[in-house]
Amino acid sequence: MEIKQDPERFNGPQKPTWCPGCGNYGLFSALKKALAGLGLRPDKIMFFFGIGCSGNMCCFLRGAGFHSLHGRGIPVAIGAKICNPTSPAIVVAGDGDVYGEGMNHLLAAARGNHDIKVIVHNNMVYGLTTGQASPTSEKGFLSKSTPAGVIEYPVNPLSLVLSSGGTFVARGFTSEVDHLAEIFEKAIKHVGFSLVDVLQPCVTFNKINTAEFYKSHVYKLQKQEQDFKGALEKASEWPQTHENADRGRIPIGIFWQKRQKAYHENLPQLKDSFLNSQSIEKIKIENVYPLYT
Repeated sequence: MEIKQDPERFNGPQKPTWCPGCGNYGLFSALKKALAGLGLRPDKIMFFFGIGCSGNMCCFLRGAGFHSLHGRGIPVAIGAKICNPTSPAIVVAGDGDVYGEGMNHLLAAARGNHDIKVIVHNNMVYGLTTGQASPTSEKGFLSKSTPAGVIEYPVNPLSLVLSSGGTFVARGFTSEVDHLAEIFEKAIKHVGFSLVDVLQPCVTFNKINTAEFYKSHVYKLQKQEQDFKGALEKASEWPQTHENADRGRIPIGIFWQKRQKAYHENLPQLKDSFLNSQSIEKIKIENVYPLYT
């Protein structure tokens, strides 16, 4: 760790090209602020990006970045973290990316308590491909892919990850940059799987879940829930559809945090040294399955 740094140190070679007013700018600022506040160096952080508007951050954020296929940032991050547990592994992806194509990877990572941090730009729409409905789009939402309205109810990523064993589950809002940065800091410091679902308004293709909508509905949790049932109940608070969006409130903050051994801490082949410091000759098959020999 180093002393606090200038967040602008994490600016990449290219300037952001998101739509003016996009919530991604607030998320970008909060993430840089969190990284600087933790005293991290750009060359000591591993970033893994999905496909979509969120994935474009790969060009805007300074660090060791890997631009994956759609929904595949999580398994790549897991492999890198097992090889090098000393560097933070941060996945930056969208709701369509992680809650659609990558949903199974998300739940498997939570179940295994892999020490990766998954930050999701949740704008409830496929933005980069010009406005199709995503897994978090609300029932009745009109889009290019659902001209008569979405039939299904949206997935609840917080309750899904909680029930899958995630040990850090949180939600933030891009207009609350300082609050979001604090959540990011705690998620990165947490040893184990972390999900931060970020309410990120899409000014171009989602005219329902706007910044104004969130500002009138979100409230900050005063403290983390102390029991699992309470965390699930808080995670379920949400207006049911955009048709009755004037009713209900949306909590933001840390819903659940629990310390238990992360996946790499249970691997016997990492007991003496990490994979990135081991020679090929040292990595033998009997070291992979010692419990069964």
